[in-house]
Amino acid sequence: MSNAFIAREPAPRYLTSAVDPDHIWALQGATWADVERLTELRGENPTPRFTFLDGDLEIMSPSRSHEQIKSTLSHLIAGWCLERGIDVSAYGSWQLRSRTSARGIEPDECYVVGDVSDPRVPDLAIEVVWTSGGIDKLKIYRTLGIREVWFWRDWRLEAFALRPEGYEAIEHSEVLPGLDPQFLLRFVSMRPMTRAVRELRAAMQP
Repeated sequence: MSNAFIAREPAPRYLTSAVDPDHIWALQGATWADVERLTELRGENPTPRFTFLDGDLEIMSPSRSHEQIKSTLSHLIAGWCLERGIDVSAYGSWQLRSRTSARGIEPDECYVVGDVSDPRVPDLAIEVVWTSGGIDKLKIYRTLGIREVWFWRDWRLEAFALRPEGYEAIEHSEVLPGLDPQFLLRFVSMRPMTRAVRELRAAMQP
């Protein structure tokens, strides 16, 4: 089998230099009932976020820097889609779960492409890895059938597309044709966010 079809999430690495690291708690031997109970206790709050795989439960409270990067990326994608005339809907940290396989995840951001009134799963999920945990999230996304997943890490964007054998690293988005994730990196560090979106849209003009 080609290595292209056994892609894994980038190897976990803790960013000890982060001024405001994410807070991550890892539990082993958790059950699906534990996840449901924690979700119930959290209520309508957007955090903490839960990731569950084969009895391993990761509880993450994102830092301000984490959320800033996520928000900027989200607005840049929206700006790019506006310029290209592509309809997308953002669903934030949608709770994506498979009860039968006892796997679940809440991405930083996710999108449905096109005019879809009642989507079952997003087409694209985005993960900001500011302070890394230890769960291979691509395993969960594969179970859920998410077509494309992006990881932001160390000021890099890595994109993966779902194939029958697993995820394959790709250079250009397939759910948003013509979008090179690396193009967005030119604007992610710009502040304020509105300037970043303006600069991106200006760069897309003929």
